[in-house]
Amino acid sequence: MADSEQISGDVINVALRLHRELGPGLLENVYEAILASKLAEMGYRVARQQPINIEFEGLRFDAAFRIDILVEDCLLVEIKSVERLAPVHGKQLLTYLRLTKQPVGLLINFGGETLKEGLRRVVNDYRPSASPRLRVNK
Repeated sequence: MADSEQISGDVINVALRLHRELGPGLLENVYEAILASKLAEMGYRVARQQPINIEFEGLRFDAAFRIDILVEDCLLVEIKSVERLAPVHGKQLLTYLRLTKQPVGLLINFGGETLKEGLRRVVNDYRPSASPRLRVNK
């Protein structure tokens, strides 16, 4: 299995090719499906719309959030197709990383004129989420 740096590099390269060929303007799920398919063709294990269950104070929330793309069970990829990324998009991915205890994720926005302006690598600093009572159920 490739390390997270190699996987990240491959994801970014495929995303750049897709954006050059397709351009902005398609729905998020189209970019997600094509990116996931191309990564699978490269031999990566890829899961789309991976549901994550959480629990807070005894309340269980099934599929409280969904990871757009999970590559090799170690890289979360959050796909957007908006004109410009907002701070909340990075916070969303960081929350997913903290809850799943994953080290790194990619935020990729296909909605801009260039992909470079819409690409963010988000690193989990492993601080606890908003509440230590909020946890992921497996």
